[in-house]
Amino acid sequence: MSRYKSYVPEQAYLLPPSVHEELKSNHLCFFIRRMVERLDLSGFEQAYGAEGGALYAPELMLSVWLYAYATGITSARQLERRLVEDLPLRYLAAGSRVDNWALSAFRRRHARALNDCFTRVLEIARELGIGKLGRVAIDSTRIKASACRDRVDTEQQLRDLRAQLRRQVRRWQQTVDRDEDGGGLEIAIEHLEDKLAELPQRLEKLRKSGLKKLSATDSDARFLRCRGGRFELGYTGEIAVSDDHLIVAQRVTQNEADNASLVPMVEQIIQRYNSPPEKILADSGFFSLQNLKQMEALQLDAYVPDSNLARSLNVGVRCHGKAKALTHRRMRRKLRSEQGRKIYAHRKAIVEPVFGILKQQRNLRQFRTRGLQTVGCEFTLATLAYNLSRMHAMGVR
Repeated sequence: MSRYKSYVPEQAYLLPPSVHEELKSNHLCFFIRRMVERLDLSGFEQAYGAEGGALYAPELMLSVWLYAYATGITSARQLERRLVEDLPLRYLAAGSRVDNWALSAFRRRHARALNDCFTRVLEIARELGIGKLGRVAIDSTRIKASACRDRVDTEQQLRDLRAQLRRQVRRWQQTVDRDEDGGGLEIAIEHLEDKLAELPQRLEKLRKSGLKKLSATDSDARFLRCRGGRFELGYTGEIAVSDDHLIVAQRVTQNEADNASLVPMVEQIIQRYNSPPEKILADSGFFSLQNLKQMEALQLDAYVPDSNLARSLNVGVRCHGKAKALTHRRMRRKLRSEQGRKIYAHRKAIVEPVFGILKQQRNLRQFRTRGLQTVGCEFTLATLAYNLSRMHAMGVR
């Protein structure tokens, strides 16, 4: 009798008759399936017209994308392959082999419906007693765009390119005039003329942006300053995180600085919850005198240090610089108190681990799509998937 267990790769069943027999009952794929069943998907259905062929069900597409982002799959081509190879994804897709074109199209077009799903999941969390607005920490991070940083348009480069293309067209036209056959240059000339026709639009877009240079691949992306003084072509992802590490607000912007984002993020929290958070924690990047006045006008308990005070709180060096206004002096006094220091010390522990998970574990260091609205869809999917995986880890059933 052999001491080895039976090994038969050519067995009759490649998969068990029931996925539940193979995967544990508390597997993430079953949790996502149950949560998607509780969502209102009419927004996805309304986005399609009556004409056209049969479509994949919105619950199928949403389920597989949520599981993909929850497990670090951000590529539509990779997801297409994993729909054949991974048992949880095969279960969520009901055995359908969805191509990457359909997957990409779904991810690009449903901004409003995805936002509604994000809000609904927060409502479900509140019904279950989690995601409450106690302390809320707000932060941002730079995320690379799906574009080459070297392919940029400047006014001078566009003018030089126009002159170069015109010279090339004239040379080839002279060759065609000398040779009746033309050597197939007529098609090449038409191609160059099409490129010439695009240049005025690119030049106009550059002028309207008010920037000195614009990405030729993704015109919505911006060169944003990152740590170390370097610049990255990308977008700014912003999130607000509750005490139990649920993302309660999120958005993508082109902002080079964060101080214009504090009020919009707080307003988004209030809109989703119909009530303000008890305490708002943000780093010095979100500081401005106008922001402090707005927080006081809204009667919100905010903890937002200026750069000098933040250095004092984080490093322990003495704070230099005088407060310029009464609101500024009140903020400094609050943050210097023993209670204020304890409250503000929780900011890093609340929000920064979430960005660490999204970027390190979920591969959100670079967007896969292009354009501000489409990138926003992708970020909403990633944050929605994070919230679901967080609820699953907290034991929600």
